[in-house]
Amino acid sequence: MISSGMSSKILKEAMLQQKEIEDEASGRNTGTAFGSIEEDHNKHQEEEDIDDFGGFSETQSQFGNYDEQIDEDDEKLLEAFLSKDVGPQKTLGDVIIQKIKENDAKVASETRPVPKLDDSLIDLYKGVGKFLNKYTAGKMPKAFKHIPSMQLWEDVLYLTQPENWSPNAMFQATRIFASNLGAKKAERFYRLVLLPRVRDDIKKNKRLHFALYQSLKKALYKPAAFNKGILFPLFKSGTCNLREAVIVGSVLEKVSIPMLHSSVALMKLAEMEYCGTTSYFIKLLLEKKYALPYRVVDAVIAHFMRFLEDTRIMPVIWHQSLLAFVQRYKNELRKEDKDNLRILLETQKHKLVTPEIMRELDNSRNRGELDDPMVLPSSVHVINKTIEEDRFDIPEVPMEED
Repeated sequence: MISSGMSSKILKEAMLQQKEIEDEASGRNTGTAFGSIEEDHNKHQEEEDIDDFGGFSETQSQFGNYDEQIDEDDEKLLEAFLSKDVGPQKTLGDVIIQKIKENDAKVASETRPVPKLDDSLIDLYKGVGKFLNKYTAGKMPKAFKHIPSMQLWEDVLYLTQPENWSPNAMFQATRIFASNLGAKKAERFYRLVLLPRVRDDIKKNKRLHFALYQSLKKALYKPAAFNKGILFPLFKSGTCNLREAVIVGSVLEKVSIPMLHSSVALMKLAEMEYCGTTSYFIKLLLEKKYALPYRVVDAVIAHFMRFLEDTRIMPVIWHQSLLAFVQRYKNELRKEDKDNLRILLETQKHKLVTPEIMRELDNSRNRGELDDPMVLPSSVHVINKTIEEDRFDIPEVPMEED
């Protein structure tokens, strides 16, 4: 049995769907008409093959409770590792405006110049942009679905003003572009459109809208583009705070990533300039327990050894990431690597984590060494005393006649 309130919602939704079916049957437009593209859309409505999107509620709960994972003391400590002199990140609008101004000196003074395209095309996609600003659910315009196949897809996308799209429109756009663009083009969409929008939403609301969170999950459909368009630019900016790391990191936790892409991401993060929250993502990728190539393992060791002479107090997450690394890959470390890590732990100490790391290093074999199946743990004591026999001490056997 369901409650009366839920029952009424189901009936109301069923009535709305029935009304839409009747409207389509009678040839009337069902809410996708907008400005100058109303007639064009009606012409193509019958041949459209677009999934009807139910949408996400504005009050739908975000995934997970981020506040529980964010400690204020850790957040303040990590701020010491963030870059201070970093300008605002580039968006698609910034890139297109710069390109237009370089090619045409006449529009250099305009704040938002328009690319040189056909006037009807400009009007069409400006109308699409107005529709996407208020989009909540339903069918997407067919004109928008054609953008990935266009040669000047960035210029056309710029006309729709992606910075003003609704969160649900951003999810639909990510879904379309992740499926229809190549890895390089998808990377540009993620870096110039999706990432700035996600970071702005987290900055304004201290949380991430559910539709934008789902957009990040959908973006992992192309893991190479996700790494180059979301993960690496986030850390190259030098301003990734703990809240952003926890939210984006939860996507990596929940979605399966191919081992090759995960290894590349781990190696690149280890080689990048450290910004505090880098350790959070290194720990996440290490805990996926992939069989990493030796090159990646060596890169992670080199990452930690860079802090040998660092006088700053390292955050707890740094020690936790080192512990996770030693726990997972202790048998793949060389003897000199373990000796170097022991020297590192003399300068970078944590009263709870460091003893655990030392214990893992002491109770593990080195790279290339095989476990000897004949060697038993020291806790098992076996008595191998030889049995002494006297060949003349033969017991008497009774004979039949006795």
